[in-house]
Amino acid sequence: MARALTTVGVVRNPRSHGNRGRASGAPEGLNWAEPETPQALLLDMKRFAAAGVDLVVIDGGDGTVREVLSALPEAYGDRPPVLAVLASGKTNVLALDLGAGRDWTLAEVLRRAAASAPSLKSRAPLEVTWAGQAPVRGFILGLGAFARATQMSKAVHRMGAYHSLSVALTLAGAALGTLFDTKGSPWRRGVGAAVTVDGAAQPAGRRFVLIATALKRLPFGLQPFGPPREGMKVLDVDAPPRGLLAALPVVLAGRGDAWLAARGYRRSLSDRLDLRVDEPIVIDGEVFPGGEISVRLGAPLRFLVP
Repeated sequence: MARALTTVGVVRNPRSHGNRGRASGAPEGLNWAEPETPQALLLDMKRFAAAGVDLVVIDGGDGTVREVLSALPEAYGDRPPVLAVLASGKTNVLALDLGAGRDWTLAEVLRRAAASAPSLKSRAPLEVTWAGQAPVRGFILGLGAFARATQMSKAVHRMGAYHSLSVALTLAGAALGTLFDTKGSPWRRGVGAAVTVDGAAQPAGRRFVLIATALKRLPFGLQPFGPPREGMKVLDVDAPPRGLLAALPVVLAGRGDAWLAARGYRRSLSDRLDLRVDEPIVIDGEVFPGGEISVRLGAPLRFLVP
């Protein structure tokens, strides 16, 4: 894209961790929104589209990103704007993936947007659909231990750990919780789920964890889905997890596909994931109901980056 981004809109979540206690006055010349509900956000996004906003800055955490992405199709149709993500939340997994750290401020975004050839990266979100409902668009979906670890992350945040450290401590806590729990614990017992990847039914039984993501990069070089690559990556682990103490470093290093698969740890690169799950799932930090769920890779979106 070889042109400056001239009309900017900002969606700001004043309740996000990084925005609490900060003034929320809109800078002159910017389209500005601080919606209180998803319905209000949709109206604001439609207002941005009508005003010709070609760069939407998302000033919030992962949940704010999810809500903005989910509103884009109805507001902008098949011509979405360029997006920029400020790391104002507690974990900011998309901002980390894009290389947008805490020094990626609104002022810096506006400076880069005015360049004749702003730097852009492309990311395709997951589109998660329940029957008869509009898709939820996000970047990480998980169930089982992932959902329990997400609840643990709230305690991690209360300890004052955020961003990459929060992700690392949450993963460590999930692993330790499993290793030292009894055989009948909820961690080891997993959740009931039927899983189909690209039309192929996966082994039946309960799942210790299942995670799907459209991200390329995770904090600290962790590679549970294998080497960084485009597409929807899936990690699917049977319950109870076999040899977790030995398998965990292999999983996180992105190695040993055949060795892991023989023990019930499966990685795949997928176009379509279908789930029937008994318990709630988590999408970008938010709990959603289980049921019959379809996950697809959405159309790529462009992000302004440092």
